[in-house]
Amino acid sequence: MSSIKLIHGSCADQKTDVIVNAANSGLWAGGGICGVIFDKAGMRELTEACSKYDTPLKDGSAVITPAFNLTNAKVIIHAVGPNFAITPEAFKELFEAYYNSLVVMKDNGYYSISFPLISSGIFGGDLARPAAESTKQCCRAYKKFTSDYPDYDIEVLLCAFGAGEYAEAQEAFLR
Repeated sequence: MSSIKLIHGSCADQKTDVIVNAANSGLWAGGGICGVIFDKAGMRELTEACSKYDTPLKDGSAVITPAFNLTNAKVIIHAVGPNFAITPEAFKELFEAYYNSLVVMKDNGYYSISFPLISSGIFGGDLARPAAESTKQCCRAYKKFTSDYPDYDIEVLLCAFGAGEYAEAQEAFLR
């Protein structure tokens, strides 16, 4: 039986098969959760693994690397969320970042995944409620995935790190 849960915490701290990195199109170490994941996994190892992909990746893309020193996960999926400061109507691409991460997880035989709120930090641009929008798109992707693959049971954790993000995400979760 598939499940999705919203939690107050960091996706990098969850014990799941997959931890999702809110990646930039170049797959280089960034700020926020991206920097945390690179630090925990090992900057050199993860940078080298990411450099094997042909970048820049398109918004909505998802690719996989080993988790290296991240002992609470088996792999990292790098989901490229849109930068709403550059593309203010990129809701489809935000949905695709979540959905494609779930497909990459399935295609690699994994069942549990921990997401950050993709494109809700610096990539949130001028969105009025970036955490709510990210939550909405994650829930849409989860519903589509479980409809498209009803026999593939997954466990999804959507992680809101800050108290404000968590409150905003709660209002949009599965609505």
